[in-house]
Amino acid sequence: MKIYDSLKKTMADLMRDSHLESDEVIIKARPLTPDEAIGNPEDKDYPLITGRERMMQAEFRNTFGQAYTDMYGNYTGKLIDIAQMELKNNFRRAIFISTLNAVMRHLGLIEKTIHCKDNEPRECSSKLVEYISDKYGHPGIAMVGLQPRMVESLVKSFEIKVTDMDSANINSEKFGVVIQSPEKTREHLDWCDIALVTGSTIVNETINDFMINKPVIFYGVTISGAAKVLGLEDYCYCGK
Repeated sequence: MKIYDSLKKTMADLMRDSHLESDEVIIKARPLTPDEAIGNPEDKDYPLITGRERMMQAEFRNTFGQAYTDMYGNYTGKLIDIAQMELKNNFRRAIFISTLNAVMRHLGLIEKTIHCKDNEPRECSSKLVEYISDKYGHPGIAMVGLQPRMVESLVKSFEIKVTDMDSANINSEKFGVVIQSPEKTREHLDWCDIALVTGSTIVNETINDFMINKPVIFYGVTISGAAKVLGLEDYCYCGK
């Protein structure tokens, strides 16, 4: 896919320009426990706590980058190997994206690559309402990827439709909104004024579905580096 070609070219350019291509740089990546990823929030319904996905974290010269994924495990390898990695599944893409985030953060190109913790997701969601209101007025919102605090905040001010890939969430009701299956995503995108999309789409290879002729806001730390490279709008108020 052209998007991943652009990201791999960026990684190669960063390595060349920063003289890292011949450096024996070792990247260590591992999945975080829910407590490491999101701390101890008062609310316990976050996907990082209840779901089957985890946050992968890559370490590059004492700088960290993260990526949300449903395929995770430990990995240790050279930066050059990750830059040239065939991105054939979610595990490999999570390693690459978390590493890209760590490298770009180390080089001062991006700022937010670490997930917020404890009750910061609630603050983030409250600020999201202000962000959307100030920039887009009163739009209908198609949300892709359930983030409970965002739904809880947004539904008070906007009409919102939500789809999610987790079968445990589909057809359940959250704050008056019925969570729909991914099969409804296209219908929701046709209906909405703006889309609010989880940044993990850069890992699960569905991001091309959201390259549409409407405003799209990608949320979360996963897409931080890719958003910078690709010129995408992203939101992560409390990221670290």
